[in-house]
Amino acid sequence: MKKRQFLAAGLLGMSSAAMAANQKNPVACSVPKDAGPVLLTLTGAIGAGNRGALDPALDQMMAKQKLQFNRAHTFDFAALSALPQVTIKPTLEYDNKQHVLSGPLLADVVNAAGAEPGAASDVLLRAVDGYAVQVALADIRKYRFIVATHLDGKAIPLGGLGPLWAVYDADSFPDIMKKPISARFALCPWGMYHIEVKA
Repeated sequence: MKKRQFLAAGLLGMSSAAMAANQKNPVACSVPKDAGPVLLTLTGAIGAGNRGALDPALDQMMAKQKLQFNRAHTFDFAALSALPQVTIKPTLEYDNKQHVLSGPLLADVVNAAGAEPGAASDVLLRAVDGYAVQVALADIRKYRFIVATHLDGKAIPLGGLGPLWAVYDADSFPDIMKKPISARFALCPWGMYHIEVKA
């Protein structure tokens, strides 16, 4: 199977799995019936969640990446768009040009998933290709990471840098600007689909 087809199938599978898990566990079911496909799943030190445990049969990509959880909080595009939006204009390593990126603050997404203020210390950001990076929640706030949904005014496509990209405005921070441009975004996985909130 080609990589793009695998990634698309994985994202579709996650949304189906979330709906199936919610049917099995109605207590944790608060995702609207007309919700779009799940784009982002948060696990770990979160609130009650809106879906149940990982299903190894239906959550194939998560299972292959060794994720385990008893509950999760999921976001579709509409849920992410409903949060306050932030715009940044970093110079990107891929073409050395400034681009406009927009989406909610990553800290707001973590809060919306019910993480208790002060209880969480780190987040593990995971991309569809398996790339994962652990970042202190203090740095998530300091550098004002966003969950970018749009690049230059257009939704970020799967197969490009999206549909979600955890990213910050590197140009706004002298300590990051000291690094070579190829090293400025090591903490910024594109194609992000999972966040584990660590206590």
